[in-house]
Amino acid sequence: MGSRPAPAATIGSSPARVAAADRQTVRPGRLRRRLTIAFVLVAGISAGTLAGGSYLLLRQARYDASLHAAAADARYQLVLAGQFLPLTEQRRTELLTSFESSGRHVVLVAGDLWPSDPAYAPPLTARLRSTVAAGQLGYQRSSELLVVGGRIPGSTAELYVITGEGDLAAGLEQLRNALAAGWVLVVLLAATVGHTLARRTLEPVGRASRAARAITEGLLATRLPVGGRDEFSAWAASFNEMAEALEAKIAALHRAQERERRFTADVAHELRTPVTALVGAASLLREHLDQLPGDARRAGELLVTDVVRLRRLVEDLMEISRLDAGREAVSVTDVDAPALLRAIVAARGWPDRVTIDGGPLRLRTDARRLERVLGNLIANAVQHGAGEIRVRAHRTDDRVLFDVDDQGPGIPAEHLPRLFDRFHKVDPSRSGGGSGLGLAIARENARLLDGRLTVHSAPDAGTRFRLDLPAETPPDAEADDTSDDAGPERSDPPSGGAG
Repeated sequence: MGSRPAPAATIGSSPARVAAADRQTVRPGRLRRRLTIAFVLVAGISAGTLAGGSYLLLRQARYDASLHAAAADARYQLVLAGQFLPLTEQRRTELLTSFESSGRHVVLVAGDLWPSDPAYAPPLTARLRSTVAAGQLGYQRSSELLVVGGRIPGSTAELYVITGEGDLAAGLEQLRNALAAGWVLVVLLAATVGHTLARRTLEPVGRASRAARAITEGLLATRLPVGGRDEFSAWAASFNEMAEALEAKIAALHRAQERERRFTADVAHELRTPVTALVGAASLLREHLDQLPGDARRAGELLVTDVVRLRRLVEDLMEISRLDAGREAVSVTDVDAPALLRAIVAARGWPDRVTIDGGPLRLRTDARRLERVLGNLIANAVQHGAGEIRVRAHRTDDRVLFDVDDQGPGIPAEHLPRLFDRFHKVDPSRSGGGSGLGLAIARENARLLDGRLTVHSAPDAGTRFRLDLPAETPPDAEADDTSDDAGPERSDPPSGGAG
């Protein structure tokens, strides 16, 4: 296989294309966004729950403490208010003035409502009035004012002490704002940390993705750096083992393919000389078959037929070897497609089997190779199809299409992917007259013409082979205007490959 790739051939430090791919930042994908969002949600919900719960608990505790202090003060003030009994008009005025001068706002209910300061006279709810009327201490909160009331001992009069809670509300608001700002800061910090962690966590995935892409582009020496003992390092080691095994397998397949090509070329080359001699002898024998006895004449006919088949096989092997070696050039001329089809059919003796459709059509391509492709397709239809064979040439936009249709039994679907492989036969049990290389040679020549060769078939529905070619000169082709229309290269029928 050759020398094993050096460990330094890691992604980002070996071939130039891999290095360029590694320098590209990994685009934020859905997984990274999801991890970041999940991190933010967990941190945000946790911090929000903690901050909200702390605020609610502290708020309740502060309000409870304020209520307990106000209730204790209200009891004391009710005792002091008992000193102004009986509540005559003068004593009522003295009571209200005394409380106001001490900095306390009260509301006296003795028949009517008498506030010590009209600015601090919130409406008293029915629930509070009924609680106080029952002889209990009651309270209510409204507009940052805490009202605690009770009955003055020894009297039916009610006294409500008003305590302002503006400072308490302001403090709680500051606490709420501080907690909200802290929560926002935690969310931003969580987003930053989550994005950083997601990027660092998924960076090995990005490297592996770029390495896999490099391998698909043919850079088989690509490897991932292995460092540490975490899961990603084990993953990178497994990836490198897979890449080494793949490189070794591809190298082995390449060597096997090269051996096969060399063997094919060597066999064709070695057989050419003796086969040429056999063909000459067979031609001489064919001229004297009528002079041989019956049994000898039959053996001579079989010998001549097999020598012809052997010559075709050697010619196909030599052509496929030249195609593999890349020594086949494309010579472009103006081609009259219907005339070329008629010449192919006439040269091979198929006028009674093949019908040519379509009007005048010209294109620029290699006439010899086009004849080779169409001859092999038609020969395959004649040999393995049934009924009338129809060949049609027509133009679609800037493409020229050649369709070869037969009415045969069709080709099973499992054979279609391998139909253009070398030596592949749909029915291996029948020998037929072909070498098994006809369709493979047709496909290679179609590629040289910058064309596509496809097949559509179904059991009992016939088969259609289609050659799709550009109407203009294929790229990298050599122009040759020495001839206008080219006819068939030879009169011998080419071999079919789908038999």
